[in-house]
Amino acid sequence: MSRTRAGATRRNPRSVLALDVSRLGRRPGSMTTVTETVASPSRIGLDLVAIDKDAPVELDLRLESVSEGVLVTGTVSAPTVGVCSRCLTPITGTVSIDLTELFAYPDSATEETTEEDEVGRVVDDTVDLEQPIVDAVGLELPLSPVCSPDCPGLCQHCGVALADAEPGHSHEVIDPRWAKLADLEVADTTRAQDD
Repeated sequence: MSRTRAGATRRNPRSVLALDVSRLGRRPGSMTTVTETVASPSRIGLDLVAIDKDAPVELDLRLESVSEGVLVTGTVSAPTVGVCSRCLTPITGTVSIDLTELFAYPDSATEETTEEDEVGRVVDDTVDLEQPIVDAVGLELPLSPVCSPDCPGLCQHCGVALADAEPGHSHEVIDPRWAKLADLEVADTTRAQDD
């Protein structure tokens, strides 16, 4: 299931998305590729749609040494699960992101002139891709996912999914301001029948 090419190996057992870059050294131009599938370390995404914890995450990456650090480029894709924002039925899909991330070497000019949240860092010859993937997936997923573009949603009165409701599904709704008049009309009709 899992495959790594050209020598990139796991270094941090706490994060499956941390990759060892020690074989790259600090030689600009040296490169390695990573093509493997790993289990998602946590739920990644938004409230209504996300990559589930332990879902297969496919990495197809190139790690390249540049003068200021390690440049990681490539694609990350995974299945998603969630609920339709209109009718609340379960939905599934996939998300694919293009990743381009620079991780600064310790003591490099980039490390000294940027904040830690601006540019990742190479720590103990390791780059951790988890936060860049979390950020990119969050931007790629829809805030309001739908099961279909024309999903009619739920009935506002009884909560039934309108796609599954009988044709002409409706409720007689009386404006609360006029409800007393309806009671008066019923009372007048009853009195008329008694006479």
